[in-house]
Amino acid sequence: HDSVDQIADSIVSTAPSRFALAGLSLGGYIALEICRKYSERVDRLALVDTSARAESKEQTERREKLIALSQHGKFDDVVELLWSVLVDSSRRDDKKLKHKIVSMAHRVGPEVFAQQQYAIINRPNQLPHLPKIVCPTIVVCGENDQITPVACSEEMAAHIRGAKKVILTECGHLSTMEKPEKVTQILQEWLVPSA
Repeated sequence: HDSVDQIADSIVSTAPSRFALAGLSLGGYIALEICRKYSERVDRLALVDTSARAESKEQTERREKLIALSQHGKFDDVVELLWSVLVDSSRRDDKKLKHKIVSMAHRVGPEVFAQQQYAIINRPNQLPHLPKIVCPTIVVCGENDQITPVACSEEMAAHIRGAKKVILTECGHLSTMEKPEKVTQILQEWLVPSA
């Protein structure tokens, strides 16, 4: 699908009646749409390196350039350009991490990449809906996330009643890959209902 709305509906159509929901980046945009449309089914929510804001004109222009490059056979160039902003500067020379991320990008491929970018470009502004989220919520962000900066996480946490916020040091946008043990620990604790 190439819209957050369609992706959200597709996920919920096969989900159990109640579920815990976690989303990273685009996954977070989808999670917020699921909460907006199907809040009664979401037991708890984790928003990881994401934002509730709609896309800005500048962001859209950058994405459209990446889509054009990928459609003109330069997907490798797109992946290389994104690598420089996806991870913390301390990880840029990490060949093992880069290989994993590049391999993942190539498994997705340029067609699905374009669909994902269009979904992101056309995502709705979820800020007005944040105060309606009542399930236990955690907001996680890498302190050096260049794509969805800490301010985005602070904003979400401030507007969701009782939300807990965790900022990961020396971490960029792909916290689940840069700090997998820490993010796993945070999410395991989030999954356990408080007494």
